[in-house]
Amino acid sequence: MVRKIIKIDEDKCNGCGLCVTACHEGAIALVDGKAKLMRDDYCDGLGNCLPVCPVAAISFEEREAGVFDENAVKANMENKGGAECGCPGTKAKLIRPMPKAAKGLDDNQEPLACGCPGTESKLITRAAAGLVQPPATESQLSQWPVQIKLVPVNASYFENSNLLVAADCSAYAYGGFHERFIKNRVTLIGCPKLDDNDYPEKLTEILKQNNIKSVTVVRMEVPCCGGIENAVRTALQNCGKLIPWQIVTISTDGKVLED
Repeated sequence: MVRKIIKIDEDKCNGCGLCVTACHEGAIALVDGKAKLMRDDYCDGLGNCLPVCPVAAISFEEREAGVFDENAVKANMENKGGAECGCPGTKAKLIRPMPKAAKGLDDNQEPLACGCPGTESKLITRAAAGLVQPPATESQLSQWPVQIKLVPVNASYFENSNLLVAADCSAYAYGGFHERFIKNRVTLIGCPKLDDNDYPEKLTEILKQNNIKSVTVVRMEVPCCGGIENAVRTALQNCGKLIPWQIVTISTDGKVLED
């Protein structure tokens, strides 16, 4: 029969796994780092997966597809033990490897992989701090609010500014964030995984209504953080202006990977 069913654009998919956990029927899985509809008859066509995708890789289409089979879904979920797993590559780990015995695991046991790579638990080992405390660093923040969802699009401080659009976590991961990124810029922050995916529209209006001299995007290395990069890309394409921009990627242990 011809019916409404989801369609996944694998070119857009960043492998974050959010759609996998959002699909209560277990119709979606990650295959080779990309979301894939595993069986048509597992998809009820309601689209719970659509709003959680940070890169708009999921849409509806009308095509020939098997009828939604609730009994098959129930049987599949029972076989899984009711578990809903996201990215299969997720597991708790240390930046500096720890023997399995220290983690309470035997030689043949591995931690359960479940969730998005952005939620992967890690213990980051640092060199011991000295006894003398370094002097407090002065804040370089020049405006308020900073959340993308809260800032007014026509705020006076946008005019003739250099704009920083940063993932929430990046300021915590990178030690010199204020001096390197916030200084002499208007700062906007957000998390595409936790907020509704309305960043492109808001950022487009900010770029359209103000004379922005440059845009710097600071994101984390995790796949789901690609949503904030894509939001800025879309805004730059839609604003009707040619604005210089750059992307800086921060690792989860606080190093600059790309600049």
